[in-house]
Amino acid sequence: MDNIEKLSEIVQDSHSIVFFGGAGVSTESGIPDFRSVDGLYSQQWDYPPETILSHTFFVNKTEEFYRFYRAKMLCLDAKPNAAHLKLAELEKQGKLSAVVTQNIDGLHQAAGSKTVYELHGSVLRNYCTKCGKFHDVQYIINSEGVPKCDCGGIIKPDVVLYEEALNNDTVNGAVQAIASADTLIIGGTSLNVYPAAGLIRYFKGNNLVIINMSPTQMDKNADLLVCDRIGEVFSRI
Repeated sequence: MDNIEKLSEIVQDSHSIVFFGGAGVSTESGIPDFRSVDGLYSQQWDYPPETILSHTFFVNKTEEFYRFYRAKMLCLDAKPNAAHLKLAELEKQGKLSAVVTQNIDGLHQAAGSKTVYELHGSVLRNYCTKCGKFHDVQYIINSEGVPKCDCGGIIKPDVVLYEEALNNDTVNGAVQAIASADTLIIGGTSLNVYPAAGLIRYFKGNNLVIINMSPTQMDKNADLLVCDRIGEVFSRI
């Protein structure tokens, strides 16, 4: 029996699957992983992405933050891939109880997933730091420089930047989902980003499945290890 057959069998026998995903789920929809630094950064930006996407940088160099953010973080033409679509289908069938994602692109919801815990927020939501008013992503795209609210306050994306804490309610929901799952499928993540990666320690179920192109620190604990592109794997289940 090959890995895909094994995975199909595990999915078939499971009643409460949780999927924990990272950047590798989005890259197959054409969204670049900003950690894989390309030549563009050295040409266009004076700071590494981790510096630009920090709370301190947002506060002190807001205009430069938004120049990078609009150019690199808003990939609104991206469409859900086979992994997003299969996960939404499994939820509809009552097999999958939640998606826990480190991605901020909203593609799981675009594919039809309902229970999605976005650990790092979403580029689709933005709020005024002064009055709290909500602004959609088009408002950010159509503004120039630093986007301002009607009240004059600076608008901030509802994205967890470096130096910022994860949202408590989101974390608690994700922990409860993982803790009560019988199968945890980890996909498209190296499990190097904390505290998000630490949440998988709450899993006490039967099947730990890891689908990733490169090794992770949890490989030795996996019941099934699939070294392949996540969209390719899910399209064959």
